[in-house]
Amino acid sequence: MKERIAIIDGLRTPIAKAGGKLKNIQAEALASFLISELALRVGISFDDYDEIIIGNVSQPSHAANIARVIALKAGFNEHIPAYTVSRNCASGMQSITSATEKILAGRGEIFLAGGVESMSNIPLLFNKKMSLFFENLFRSKTLVDKLKTISSFTPSHLKPIIGLMQGLTDPLSGLMMGSTAEILAQDFGISRQEQDLFALDSHKKAEQSQKNLIFADEIAPIIYEASKGLIMSNDDGIRYGQSMQALSKLKPFFDKKNGTVTAANSSQVSDAAAAVVLMSETKAKQMGLEPLGYLREFEYAGLDPSRMGLGPAYSTAKILKKTKMKISDFDLIELNEAFATQVLANLVVFESKKYAQIHLQRSEALGSIDTNILNVNGGAIALGHPVGMTGTRIVIHILKELRRRDKNLGLATLCIGGGQGASFILEVN
Repeated sequence: MKERIAIIDGLRTPIAKAGGKLKNIQAEALASFLISELALRVGISFDDYDEIIIGNVSQPSHAANIARVIALKAGFNEHIPAYTVSRNCASGMQSITSATEKILAGRGEIFLAGGVESMSNIPLLFNKKMSLFFENLFRSKTLVDKLKTISSFTPSHLKPIIGLMQGLTDPLSGLMMGSTAEILAQDFGISRQEQDLFALDSHKKAEQSQKNLIFADEIAPIIYEASKGLIMSNDDGIRYGQSMQALSKLKPFFDKKNGTVTAANSSQVSDAAAAVVLMSETKAKQMGLEPLGYLREFEYAGLDPSRMGLGPAYSTAKILKKTKMKISDFDLIELNEAFATQVLANLVVFESKKYAQIHLQRSEALGSIDTNILNVNGGAIALGHPVGMTGTRIVIHILKELRRRDKNLGLATLCIGGGQGASFILEVN
């Protein structure tokens, strides 16, 4: 990049378990509250923004181009355009890089970018038989025709299509995301115990971080039941006192006979929103602003959809080649915990010279990831993974954690459903 992009500040809502505290707040309401709060905290006039870009995966039918709905509900001027981006799990990162590309191209100076997902409100859908039933019923002109159509009704018409399950299934490989995690467990010989130990560690780190108020300065508390004055200010997916005994009780979810991936060693289905304010480093200096940090470089990469969990290795290989950097250069790494086995597989791949030569067009391995600097406050297994929001969350979190530790350089990376990876190099100084 010809110039670093200044991330002035970032903010997120608490992450709620799907079907829980935030289930009655639609995605556009969740995000409009959040970006309004962020803009107020940053202190730049709402009228000075050039564009609003929001990442979202399961865009609700009642809010087409949800970013525009969010922007107007948040109080931004109707003359400020807004659009929605979707790159599955990296949608919250795509919004940031879309804004970055516009800034570097001179197509605007001040942007608000983020991501939102209300997985609670992903709908159940009518199956084809039920859709045709209604179509025939509406077309029936006489009472006899209507009765004939009604008589064709069977209980099978009521079998719904579960939008969440359909959205988490790759249309090319036909595999659910959890099934791709099972493939990685088989490819790399990752045991159920290893996965459960990783999940346990994620919960323990997140529990300690929450107790120490580590997440407090990145969360905007939100009212979720106004009539009762109920406010949510903490992520509620963290299982305090989690144990291997409790984890071992869960049965495999995606391969019930021979599998190792369970609901407990997978990321949680959740609701949340996150956003950042972006501008060029030059513009930030002109305005006298001290940024939270900077986006130095980014890369996306593609790979086999059936092994989509290895996306971080592919995108990181590209970004290291471009920048001539090494894994050992980073002070902190955030690698999204879509599944425990997916993170563990990446740890193997990163240090494998053979894999690098065969799959990553490198003569040497990417390098060993020091687990002491990896997801230091827990990850999506404990916190949750609202798919459109997570990419923005890990960017905000790693910058704030770098500042807390008086460190400078971070790598934020995640896998993307459909077979892609995303990697950001972020720095504070």
